[in-house]
Amino acid sequence: MSVCAEQMSSSCGSSLLLALPEDIFTIVVGSLTPMDVCTLSLCSKNLNALITSDKVWLAQCESLGIVSSQDLVEWRTGVSSYKTLCKFLWNVKPLMGIWVHQNPELGNVVYVMPGFVSVVGCRIIPQELGPLGMEDGPILWAPVFEIIGDIDGSIAFFLHGRERDCDKLYPGCVKSIDKSCNVLFLEVEPKQRINGGSLAHNKNLAHCNSDRNFSRRICKSDRGHSKSQRVLEKSPVVPFFNLGFGDRRKLLELVADHVRLRAPNLANGLLFPPLRDDGERFQKDVLLMSKRRSLLMKIYKFGEGCNNLQEAHRLPLNPTQMELHKIKKSLGRPNICRGSVSSDESQVSSHKKRVATYFKDRLKFILGKSSPVNGRAVSRNGLSSSESKHSQFQEFLSSADTIGMTLCAKSVKLFTYRAWPNMHDNQFALYKLPTPLPATGQEYAGLWGGTFGWPPGRPTDDKPGKALFFLSLSYEESEGQRILIATKILEGTHYVLHPNGSAMFVAKVDEISSDPFPYNDGASTSVDVKHAYIGDGIANGYGFRYPGSKPGSLFVIQNGLLAFVWKESKAVLTLQRLNLQELLKKGERVYALPPIVNFAYLTKSFSNVFTGFSNTTR
Repeated sequence: MSVCAEQMSSSCGSSLLLALPEDIFTIVVGSLTPMDVCTLSLCSKNLNALITSDKVWLAQCESLGIVSSQDLVEWRTGVSSYKTLCKFLWNVKPLMGIWVHQNPELGNVVYVMPGFVSVVGCRIIPQELGPLGMEDGPILWAPVFEIIGDIDGSIAFFLHGRERDCDKLYPGCVKSIDKSCNVLFLEVEPKQRINGGSLAHNKNLAHCNSDRNFSRRICKSDRGHSKSQRVLEKSPVVPFFNLGFGDRRKLLELVADHVRLRAPNLANGLLFPPLRDDGERFQKDVLLMSKRRSLLMKIYKFGEGCNNLQEAHRLPLNPTQMELHKIKKSLGRPNICRGSVSSDESQVSSHKKRVATYFKDRLKFILGKSSPVNGRAVSRNGLSSSESKHSQFQEFLSSADTIGMTLCAKSVKLFTYRAWPNMHDNQFALYKLPTPLPATGQEYAGLWGGTFGWPPGRPTDDKPGKALFFLSLSYEESEGQRILIATKILEGTHYVLHPNGSAMFVAKVDEISSDPFPYNDGASTSVDVKHAYIGDGIANGYGFRYPGSKPGSLFVIQNGLLAFVWKESKAVLTLQRLNLQELLKKGERVYALPPIVNFAYLTKSFSNVFTGFSNTTR
């Protein structure tokens, strides 16, 4: 009896949904998640037929909030359906936002934003604030990577770089994207041929080739591994991150050198659409981006010089892969690191590292931290450190016929201090920086930009060309009080003064400051102070990594600006809220760094490696 009741209830519920007008049905389904919609489509054939409509999946694309409704219409021309487009957006949504690394200390900020049926990682160049200010002056940026969606929703990855004064592209795969990812790794992944034929690729969210696979993926949990994964698991694989830093870098450099593609002129065009100021020009730009995307996907599938699928069958290997025998040949050659700004600097840097490593090893021996046997340190397992490294390196390569470059977005347990994650210095990784949104009681949360100097309208003798700062403002509870922390993520000075992740100031938003705004008296234009809070600001002279602090006040002034004033020196840091995506659309593209370096600049440098780019004259 209960079974019959359940069947009747289910039938009535399905009939009620099917009886709704299409527009009403779309509104109802629009309140569901893509996973719920896919689950609903499995309830009956009639519901499945109704849910495949473009209206339903357009609403799902809009609910993800990645691109505007106008842009979704433009993106639809590049995919087979809105469901396919939703699949792509659902896959890449965790990547959107700000990614950081602590080296170089001047800034390693990569902002991931929508392109055209793609997402683009843009490096914000440390720079001075131009005479036009942040709103009207072009902000400088360089491409780091882009992930492009194909017509079926599958994903292609390109790393950007520049070598020998030419822009290059380095294709690879997207291995996995965790929905709560907070670390983005650049790795090398071994791949194996199945029965001497095609390569065994990991099937994941990035490589689902049909809408049916998409429905199954987001409706069901992972019940096991695919056939290709089981093939790879027959022989244990050494994880890439277990290799030594030198081996990891060597492999990345070798693969990048092998898969390197010359960037066609069209590929150097727009990576994302500009602002919609001129409708006719915007449509021309969209057409160019569409042609660029088609060209890149053809290069990704067939390689350079291959124009169709028939020619692709005669190719020995996927253009994104490198065969093992070529690796062995390359490993026999002297290793010249290509990961610095120029080849001459690379050789000098490599020599300095070898010298530094030698003295570091000798110092460890003197201090008794290692015991050399015939000039080599012995590890606990009885193998010398060089033998252990070599053995692990060979085990990594032995499980594969080919290797390729992969992008992997993982969720890793990170410890933070004042909203800044603790990072590894020797991993090719970027760390996601959560950017809180303004809310009741946390009105000042979010991304802010500014410089040292007084607000507009205040007479000052300050010189033009001040350093541009980006700060992430977030709230925390400390000793029963709410505090507002302004974490520095970018500094545009020639020589760094404040470490990345340091708090430029901390304000106690529950304690009102009685200090007057310093320069209201006698000013031709007074500053309207809305609120004032007690705080502490960063101080020089107390050590670079652990700077001290001195008292000050945070003032909320007119036009939504913030100004932190140091009580003793009367120095002021003036900030305004930023829309980084709009700034980049009005910005100016500059040359990228060499490829592996370009992903996460790991060389600790206190001087600005980007000083060749300046927007003070523009």
